[in-house]
Amino acid sequence: MIQPVDVVNQSIPTADTPTGDEVMEAVHAVMHAFRSRQHQQLRGSASEVNPMEIRALRFFARHPGATQRDLVAHSGRDKGQIARLLAGLRERALLDAQADEQDRRITRLHLSPAGQDLLKTARAHTAPLVAAGTAGLSDDERRLLVELLGRVQANLDGLAG
Repeated sequence: MIQPVDVVNQSIPTADTPTGDEVMEAVHAVMHAFRSRQHQQLRGSASEVNPMEIRALRFFARHPGATQRDLVAHSGRDKGQIARLLAGLRERALLDAQADEQDRRITRLHLSPAGQDLLKTARAHTAPLVAAGTAGLSDDERRLLVELLGRVQANLDGLAG
């Protein structure tokens, strides 16, 4: 059964020339809608994973051998939160850990076979959502959107904090 999606603060502003606030509100509204629907897709699956766990698994799929520190830097999340998240994924045998060859204090993380299977299943569950969200966008429009969002991210990353 499909659950209703939380629609609080999801209206996307429409102005002739959007302000910076309107741009950021639109980004927030899109991500909120996506995460809500993603959570619905994943809820009740045999694996019972949450969107942040999926993001972490995707990160290590794209960056095999990365570290906890790398994920903290990538995600912008608190290192304690990431440590708990990764401990849970390791406990469930979704991530394998190996000591770094040059510095044994550093732990390199890789998807386990179970983690690879879970990520494949999660992608299959959310593929219709991804397709619906990008429907009607040409390859060039998708490239441009990713480029523009990357610039926004770089601007934010460049702030002192």
